[in-house]
Amino acid sequence: MTLHDFRAAVRELYEGASPRGVAFRYGLLAFDIVTVVFIIGTSFLPPNDLIEMLDTLFGALILIDFAARLYASRRPLREFGRLATWADIVAIVSFLAPLPGEAGGFLRILRTLRLLRDYQMLNRLRTDSSFFRRHEEVVIAVANLAVFIFVMTGLVYETQHFRNPQIANYADALYFTVTALTTTGFGDITLPGTPGRLITVVIMIFGVTLFFNLARALITPNKVRFPCPTCGLQRHDADAVHCKACGNVLNIPDEGLT
Repeated sequence: MTLHDFRAAVRELYEGASPRGVAFRYGLLAFDIVTVVFIIGTSFLPPNDLIEMLDTLFGALILIDFAARLYASRRPLREFGRLATWADIVAIVSFLAPLPGEAGGFLRILRTLRLLRDYQMLNRLRTDSSFFRRHEEVVIAVANLAVFIFVMTGLVYETQHFRNPQIANYADALYFTVTALTTTGFGDITLPGTPGRLITVVIMIFGVTLFFNLARALITPNKVRFPCPTCGLQRHDADAVHCKACGNVLNIPDEGLT
């Protein structure tokens, strides 16, 4: 096999529509989810030899995936303009390089951005999963809110645990983040100083926005993604017969669900 053939085979796995390529990308999605669960779970545990060994394993696998993505890309340099690429680089460094304290835990949480930036996988889910098609806005809103919560939890912990006795572990940081995000504000944990107040403001402003976005997705009627052949409007009511924008007759596939 020549290098050209090998690159074509790798590209087919990452971009192709063949059953093998689709199955491979679903495997990558499962790996990303397992990685995020590992990152979140181990952030609450004290370091030990097993966790360090798993750190190295996850870091090596992410590095292989990262290198393969660049190798398969038709424009590798453009990949470095994507936020998810830099999130992967930071995650790889934090897994493989010995970082002081718990800093690696916060950096690895950036890996969750990968779940929200793989648009090709989102399109695949729209094709393969009727549940995702019916509840896409809710699923994405939940993912956005979860990523924000865990990124801000990591930021709160890393900036506060060494000087704020109220933030002793990730559970305390998570508790504060959720209470600030929901504007509950029990007041039993606070972030002192100007940096702490600024972090709290960011959590409340962006967190409340994401929270209400989730509430809106849950309350409003479900819409389906079906491009109107005349005007191109993408989202319609599930039982729509005519396009609201241009009045064209739609033929939205009906799966028999009410």
